[in-house]
Amino acid sequence: MNPLHATVLGALQGLTEILPISSSAHLILLPWLLGWPESGLTFDVALHVGTLIALCLYFHRDIAELVVNFFSGVSTGFRSSASRLPLYLIAGTIPAAIAGKTLEEPIEALFRHNPAAIAALLIGFGLLLALADTIGSKRWRMDRIDLRTALIIGFAQCLALLPGVSRSGITITAALFAGYGRDTAARFSFLLSLPIVAGAAILKLGHLFKHGIPAGELQPMLIGIATSAVIGYLSIALLLRLVQRHSLYPFVWYRLLVGGTVLVYLFVK
Repeated sequence: MNPLHATVLGALQGLTEILPISSSAHLILLPWLLGWPESGLTFDVALHVGTLIALCLYFHRDIAELVVNFFSGVSTGFRSSASRLPLYLIAGTIPAAIAGKTLEEPIEALFRHNPAAIAALLIGFGLLLALADTIGSKRWRMDRIDLRTALIIGFAQCLALLPGVSRSGITITAALFAGYGRDTAARFSFLLSLPIVAGAAILKLGHLFKHGIPAGELQPMLIGIATSAVIGYLSIALLLRLVQRHSLYPFVWYRLLVGGTVLVYLFVK
């Protein structure tokens, strides 16, 4: 992979992994449209590591607070909602972790060369996001999250294995349907994604260390990490600021535009 491709795909990962528009869809569709070669394991590692860095940097205070609250809960019996939140995040992570371990590779093989299906998922789950943003009561905040809600959102996160769904998109959608405000839905979505992104990065790093970095791939890998981390951090800040005052409809319209464009392109091709 050349430096230009690494820069573009790294920036694309940082933007689309965070915003509710599906990183996996974009990382498949853009190379397909431009005729670029598929990225290998080395660059896949770079994208996950860059995203993890962005999440950890932006939410470092939240992470520290979760750790403190967890150990406080151990000594007090988890009586407060703040001390129970780390447990809910762990519980919500389990379904996606199991699904990812067993289904990621077959799903990727099924969708990698099926742009029509990806476009349909972009459109379908974009409309679902619009419905949730419209009818969700948006009453509850983070202190009202319970085990049932965490599990519902966690199971919804399993759908993010499908390119075109979006991890942040489906978890925000589920939280909105459950009655939580946009800002709470987005923040919980990011906190819930941390263990999954970290686990994926660790697993892929293990494979990379086992097989070694191919010749000429170190520079693109470092570029991918840097660009995805920087753009990812800025994207988190953008989304959390946007959801405080505005609806999620700009992302819905974008999903409809991209999905519709791909379907039209396939029809006239």
